[in-house]
Amino acid sequence: MLKDITLGQYFPGNSIAHKLDPRTKILLVTLYIIALFSAKGWMGYAVMAVTLAACVKVSHVGLRALVRGLKPLVFIIAFTGILNMFFTPDTHYLWEWGILRVSVKGIENALFMVIRIMLLVMGTFLMTYTTSPIRLTDGLESLLNPLKKIHVPVHELAMMMAIALRFIPTLIEETDKIMSAQKARGADFDILVPLFISAFRRADELATAMECRCYHGGEGRTKLHVLKYQRRDYVALAGGAVILVLVVVLRRLGA
Repeated sequence: MLKDITLGQYFPGNSIAHKLDPRTKILLVTLYIIALFSAKGWMGYAVMAVTLAACVKVSHVGLRALVRGLKPLVFIIAFTGILNMFFTPDTHYLWEWGILRVSVKGIENALFMVIRIMLLVMGTFLMTYTTSPIRLTDGLESLLNPLKKIHVPVHELAMMMAIALRFIPTLIEETDKIMSAQKARGADFDILVPLFISAFRRADELATAMECRCYHGGEGRTKLHVLKYQRRDYVALAGGAVILVLVVVLRRLGA
């Protein structure tokens, strides 16, 4: 199960999705989430599913990697769907037993909620799969730059988020190794203690490496690769805006 957690992993590639500016991908994911929560009927969710399928095709990541990332969330997705199915109020019910009631509206809401969560997770995972943590940090910092005027530590916040995202796969790998070692020795003690020790060791090594490289935050730092919008970025943003408008129109039409 731990190996199925793919959050924070980056799959190197040379696709159009990989070449997009990280700021563009962050904005596209934001538009995608807004459109996803704006979808109301089957047509709206169909548009979002087709959009995700097209993005997966362009990224060359593969649907299997995205589906594998859903495995640790199966219980949450199923539990959310069950709650919506049994506790959605309606005027006519297909089945009743105590406080549990099933209606056509409840079943529909449950399906919509399950589809929404799955599309949301796969869409956001696709961004991390096609964007390295360093580029994601640069893109996030660039988008939050206006906040520096009110003395918000933008660089430090972006760096902390990137480090946390980057070390998720590392901690998962360490956890898997510790569990395998405990099983081999027949041990039955808590895994949290050795996991915390490993995490602190990793953090100390990272802090030492940053200190040796004279890292003192983002003040006065220059960048090796300066972010620049290309034509493909504007086309992608325009496409994302069109999808959002289309979903909103379908919502107004009740489709």
